[in-house]
Amino acid sequence: MVYWYFGSFFGAVLFVTYYLKEVVKAPLLFCAPGKFRKFIEGNLEITKRKFWPTVWCFESRAQTVISSFIRGLIFSSINYERDILTLKDGGDVALDWLRLEGATDETPVVVILPGLTGSSETDYIKGIVLQCRERRIRAVVFMNRGIGGITLKTPRTYCGANYEDFAEVLHYVNRKYPKSLVGAVGISMGGLILGNYLAGTGEEAARHLNAAMIISVPWDVFKGVESIERPILNRLLNYHLAGCLCKVLARIRHVVEPAGIWDIDTCLKSSTIREFDSNFTSKQFGYRDVEDYYTHATIHNKLHKICLPTLCLSAGDDPFQPFEAIPVDEANNSDHVAIVVTARGGHIGFMEGFWPFYNNQYMFEVFGQFFESMFYKGGYKLLDDGLKQKGN
Repeated sequence: MVYWYFGSFFGAVLFVTYYLKEVVKAPLLFCAPGKFRKFIEGNLEITKRKFWPTVWCFESRAQTVISSFIRGLIFSSINYERDILTLKDGGDVALDWLRLEGATDETPVVVILPGLTGSSETDYIKGIVLQCRERRIRAVVFMNRGIGGITLKTPRTYCGANYEDFAEVLHYVNRKYPKSLVGAVGISMGGLILGNYLAGTGEEAARHLNAAMIISVPWDVFKGVESIERPILNRLLNYHLAGCLCKVLARIRHVVEPAGIWDIDTCLKSSTIREFDSNFTSKQFGYRDVEDYYTHATIHNKLHKICLPTLCLSAGDDPFQPFEAIPVDEANNSDHVAIVVTARGGHIGFMEGFWPFYNNQYMFEVFGQFFESMFYKGGYKLLDDGLKQKGN
């Protein structure tokens, strides 16, 4: 019995030592010296302190999966007001607006782009929306075609390289609230869409947005896909996401099948994201193959094209994007893009504290502090011309 107690005590000491030395670390900030970096260092207090991952759940895959489960328990339904926006080609997308008491025509707006099959009811989206409520920011969740319970009217769906639908949504938001400052946040694949919009439109993006944030994005899609194809736990996450995509496709099969050059039965048998993108996504959007699609979707080599203040949050242990694929050198040469990298956090995880049953988890706090500072502490003035130009 004495040996058992001694062994347990020694094991506990080793665990605590490992946790304090190897797990608890201050985040790294990558950004060129200048106004944007100084603004972040002066206003985002959370980026200066150490990140304390949940002590019983700091492994990357555990953070990824368990964080979603816990948030599903603590976040109740949010009372949204829905807009159905009809796009130029006749397709519809759903926009779910947070009902914000006391909001005016000048209340700032954040457009939220969820991940692969996410919607306004997804756990991490609710956390971001609740942060908007606390910070006096109007939130609107933009859901891709076929997502959010609305009927798919055209055969077209969505992909990480195409931002045409988001551009139309952004124009709509600007017209709806012409006096408001506007920001956008993209999570995971939503980050790819937002990042490609920022890089693809350059200075034009600053006419419609004052600030942007990208969370847990697969910067280099090739390396991200390779990472989640590794056995065993990463591959299980891959299977799960591929299954989610297949479920969406099965639901809209009657719309896309007549217009396609693909075999839907083959698409529905895809067991990995790469297989699904090879069988369906790349063909639908006219790419030569899946490699061509991933080349267009990746954004790690596009930071120099982004022209407005953009904060990015990544975890160094993200199973969807290894640390070596994060473009830290490019960020260190950018006046407009800053990347905050925590040592732990998984993919859209970032759970903190021993009992993380609250909304002020690390990811949500970074989001809240950033946009509150950009909207209410003069951060929007970092744009060369101050306020964005309206009416376009």
